[in-house]
Amino acid sequence: MPNFTAFLSYVLIANFAPGPNTIMSMSNASRYGFKKSIMFNVGIFFGVFILFALSSIFSMALYSFIPSIKSIMSCVGATYMIWLAWQTYKSKPNSEDKPKKRTNTFLSGLLLQFVNPNVIIYGLATVSTFIVPYYKSVFILTSFSVILAFLGFVGTCCWSLFGSVFQKVLAKHYKVFNIVMALLLVYCAVSLFR
Repeated sequence: MPNFTAFLSYVLIANFAPGPNTIMSMSNASRYGFKKSIMFNVGIFFGVFILFALSSIFSMALYSFIPSIKSIMSCVGATYMIWLAWQTYKSKPNSEDKPKKRTNTFLSGLLLQFVNPNVIIYGLATVSTFIVPYYKSVFILTSFSVILAFLGFVGTCCWSLFGSVFQKVLAKHYKVFNIVMALLLVYCAVSLFR
């Protein structure tokens, strides 16, 4: 049985903390408005869903061929979470870039997922450490992919909708926010070995 507290903490941090998806969503909403930026977020949803489906297939194949891979994948997942905690702790508020190219399209959101190492590693780490060791059903794996993609969509929409509020709050209190997020990530990493 997976540790649901660690799983939920990790998923919420990964989906609501600043990253390429959330920052781009906030930036698009500030330039084009929430309604005109929603297709970018829909593109993120489908891109994340595809990556989670591929991560499920990849992880299932690894577990089938190499049953002892769970401890290795737990170590890889924990290492990534510790690295992410360090990056979160030392990060500073991002300045908003103003690209000249339109970035609020469905295709931009979709394709961003395939070059976004955060989402790729997040998908592999989440599926291989929290899901595949406990669930093997195609229906369950697909359900997790949809739910996790939807949580990503909710996270980017929140950043789009409340971007300016988050930006001001994070800029003012970013150090406290970073410490709390980093400590939650360390908790998630440690709980993988319980």
